[in-house]
Amino acid sequence: MQSTVIRFERFQAAQDEACQASIMAARQKLGHRLVILGHHYQHESVYRHADHTGDSLRLARAAAASDAEYIVFLGVHFMAEVADILSRPEQICILPDLSAGCSMADMANLAKVERCRRELSTHYDFDATFTPVTYINSAADLKAFCGEHGGIVCTSSNAQKIMQWAFARREKVLFFPDQHLGRWTGYKMGIPLDEMVVWDPDLPLGGLTRQQIDHAKVLLWKGHCSVHQMFQPQHITRFRNQYPEGKVIAHPESPFEVCRLADAVGSTEFIIKTITESPPGTRWLVGTELNLVNRLAERMKPYGTIVQFMSPLICECSTMARIDPPHLAWALENLAHGQIVNRIQVAPKEAELAKLALDRMLEVS
Repeated sequence: MQSTVIRFERFQAAQDEACQASIMAARQKLGHRLVILGHHYQHESVYRHADHTGDSLRLARAAAASDAEYIVFLGVHFMAEVADILSRPEQICILPDLSAGCSMADMANLAKVERCRRELSTHYDFDATFTPVTYINSAADLKAFCGEHGGIVCTSSNAQKIMQWAFARREKVLFFPDQHLGRWTGYKMGIPLDEMVVWDPDLPLGGLTRQQIDHAKVLLWKGHCSVHQMFQPQHITRFRNQYPEGKVIAHPESPFEVCRLADAVGSTEFIIKTITESPPGTRWLVGTELNLVNRLAERMKPYGTIVQFMSPLICECSTMARIDPPHLAWALENLAHGQIVNRIQVAPKEAELAKLALDRMLEVS
């Protein structure tokens, strides 16, 4: 007889040591049937258990390549959806806490993007004029929208290649949900700032005039990451005044002026590579999520390299932080006892269209 689901309350009040022991025991029992994918922004208490770590692009590839029966994602909802879309039909994808979402992803939903398409279609042939590009930090139905309308997915690692692909097909790009990544990518490609305008989904025609849209190369969705949004130019100015020889590096989800003042801008993988390959004794100011910065700071201590968080306010991604040892222990204990909890399943038609957009991205990358 199949066992009943183990209740989460059993782990909720458990000490960290007990949760860690439970996680390791369940992993040992499941063996090769299980693979755990961990995003760089995860807390060390769960990150240590990941078989593959990385940014969204690396983890998407790991999901596609996995032959494990169970894929457990230490990340947020859209990441687990990508794993489900790219994995084989018989594989099962699990998110230890279903409340682990992404505030940026929530800033663009299918209803608002479809309304944007309808409004633009009153003046343009949408599918002949606009290539929709969605940042991987978006729901599966928006990836499906891009798949259906000849569009594509991008990450912070490959955004410029993806934008080049998009412009090779149509004259304009609709980029959502992160305006900062879209703006910085366009700027690096030489697109003038006045040819990248912000589409506000809560205003008629995005709050833009027909003339502004005619002139624009890129329509940037009014969305942002709440963590990266807090980095400000004055943080860099203060750092440079204190440490003239110091270096500044930022994630492209940061505001434009922060990126423009930084010595280097790139994805989490780029940030890690740049700092770890820098000369010993270098001092870095880093504009990205706190857990990654703290992990880098510890890693670089033996080399005399100082790594510090850009903002004076201590802030981590609160939704990433929902994946904690109790939730991971609960999910794995259930798997070890033959019970599946918190499975992420994208509807077949939606998954088919989303996979078109993701496959285009992986091919271009």
